Amino acid sequence: MHRLRSVALGFALTTALTAPSVAAEQVPAILAGHAYIPAMTMVPPPADAPRNAWISGKFARGDRNDEPMTLMGKTGRLHGERETGIRLPFLGQPLQGFSGFAMKPAADGSVYALIDNGFGSKVNSPDALLFFTRIQPDWAAGSVHVLETVFLHDPDRVIPFQLVNEATDERYLTGGDFDPESIQVVGDAVWIGEEFGPYLIRATLDGRVTGVFPTMLEGTELRSPDHPRLRVPAVAGEDFVVPRSGGYEGMALTPDETRLWGMIEKPLLGADGQPEGRFLRVLEFDPAAAEWTGNAFNYPLEEGATAIGDFNFIDDTRALVIERDNGEGDPSLACADATAPQPDCFPHPARFKRVYLIDTASIDAEGFVQKVAFVDLMDIEDPKGLARLETAAAEGVMDGRFTLPFFTIEDVRMVDERHIMVGVDNNLPFSSGRALDRAADNEFVLLEVPQLLQAR
Repeated sequence: MHRLRSVALGFALTTALTAPSVAAEQVPAILAGHAYIPAMTMVPPPADAPRNAWISGKFARGDRNDEPMTLMGKTGRLHGERETGIRLPFLGQPLQGFSGFAMKPAADGSVYALIDNGFGSKVNSPDALLFFTRIQPDWAAGSVHVLETVFLHDPDRVIPFQLVNEATDERYLTGGDFDPESIQVVGDAVWIGEEFGPYLIRATLDGRVTGVFPTMLEGTELRSPDHPRLRVPAVAGEDFVVPRSGGYEGMALTPDETRLWGMIEKPLLGADGQPEGRFLRVLEFDPAAAEWTGNAFNYPLEEGATAIGDFNFIDDTRALVIERDNGEGDPSLACADATAPQPDCFPHPARFKRVYLIDTASIDAEGFVQKVAFVDLMDIEDPKGLARLETAAAEGVMDGRFTLPFFTIEDVRMVDERHIMVGVDNNLPFSSGRALDRAADNEFVLLEVPQLLQAR
């Protein structure tokens, strides 16, 4: 296994680092399969979970609401407050927010997939239980089989702070405790990267937490404004340097399973409280020793991108990274005035949604990894007409094409030497993208991308 050298970046940067100037090559992507789980899909909580978990989303839009299906979901201010057709709160736990694929499949070939914190924040998700699943897409049928649902719990009181379900025996984790965003399986252990700490969480395959590890960089713990030890008032760049919702959106496992690489979703904050540059820190962790190694590299963000969505190796040194903007909806239906959105347009449509191939064997003197090639998820060829859902777009725009016009696309892994699988976090019931007035489904696509996977 290739070992990255330690890059001495300096926690408090005094000079801005410059990203590499060599542009990655765009290569084609062809739709080879499309499957989805309908947006309004619920799973029951465990039998021994608190009764509170049977109605979820009671706080998702502010003040408490205990009446199921009475409050309409909306896309939020950035995307025009459009109604999505699904009402809160829910009976059961929503199967939504797919936020990471494990690199290794399970023994039966199914894929470990992670569900995120629930409804988007620490404050509004205390009744959303945290869990991961094993899924198996049926590309021929266009459906996805959910083979297992595993709820995270801490009966051994490993977690060092108070939980929402502290007074229960099983202590099931909720979105008020953590925001899980990335997953890997190492032997019989599940490793989860999350955003509130940000922390790495270790658990058994049946969801029992066995360790929680803070993020360390050069001897200093990195904290976000949602860290459980942080108290108001807190100063950006001093008390916390990880932006809100900026923790481990991606966490890759090396093929030899000896190292985890956690990628911070957004640029760290400097001493002035401002982003230190247009790049993301990627930090190495030794799962056997359960400690940070001190090795690191930088991932450069492209112009137009705001964050990454997932990160997975395809061989000893090369890896896939989703890079995205915050837009949703097809650009052909962009509102003429984004400040005055209308029901028939998207004020901030999706424009930058890509999967990059990077090579960690090529790190420059300033610690930046090389981007080799990419595919544009807004420009996928569909010559066989495999798309199963209609996309709201101007007439003729989608002829022979397919897109993923979603706010958050957060899952990618290699399937074989020609194909990758990409999944969407649908933020139920707050995102649309495929339609103007309908909540996004949990979509998964199989893409034929041999040139991407062979690029060097």
